[in-house]
Amino acid sequence: MRLIDLSHVIEHGMTTYPGLPGPEISTHLDFDSSRVHYAPGTEFAIGRIAMVANTGTYLDTPAHRYRDGHDLARLPLERCADLPGVLIARDGLGSAALAIGPDSFAGAALAGNAVLLHTGWSRHWGTVAYGAPVHPHLTEEGARALVGAGAALVGIDSVNIDDTTTGRRPAHSVLLAAGIPVVEHLTGLDTLPPNGFRFTAVPPAVRGMATFPVRAFAAVPDPAP
Repeated sequence: MRLIDLSHVIEHGMTTYPGLPGPEISTHLDFDSSRVHYAPGTEFAIGRIAMVANTGTYLDTPAHRYRDGHDLARLPLERCADLPGVLIARDGLGSAALAIGPDSFAGAALAGNAVLLHTGWSRHWGTVAYGAPVHPHLTEEGARALVGAGAALVGIDSVNIDDTTTGRRPAHSVLLAAGIPVVEHLTGLDTLPPNGFRFTAVPPAVRGMATFPVRAFAAVPDPAP
């Protein structure tokens, strides 16, 4: 198996979602200052980061949407680690790719799978276009189809899994109500096969937090020699 990174790099001051502050990355203890604490020739560096939870590629738990939903500390690893993956490719379809509905999943085996929606929107990462109000998204009907099919997790390489031209968030609402984690701001989905890969996107178990960045990656079988 080879591992494919599907996460954006977190950098100081970067924009993930328009209107949210960028992370502040700094040094808590540098090598020079640390020397007084250790034996001669021994030194360490300790970094510091201040950020909102919705930074980079991140995972949402039900507590992101619902007051009584479970948080990161209660997220089952079975929902986010070593899941069989299915890629739903909607890139290159022009405006038809913006709204992803039930028709996109016709004939796909989704039960127990991480369903990754490849829209190609990650090509705009780091530009104003990435955060445009009109972007690829999952419809409410599409979300209900994924719940009905038994999807274990749903991810997307767009700025939001929902249509953000209104204040409604039906995809988040439907998926998180069913206990299905949502991973947003994926990248590199064009490198994945339609199926046959394993997907992992594990956040730390932080009590009282609903969302956190992940190192999302796929394990893909090496081609036969």
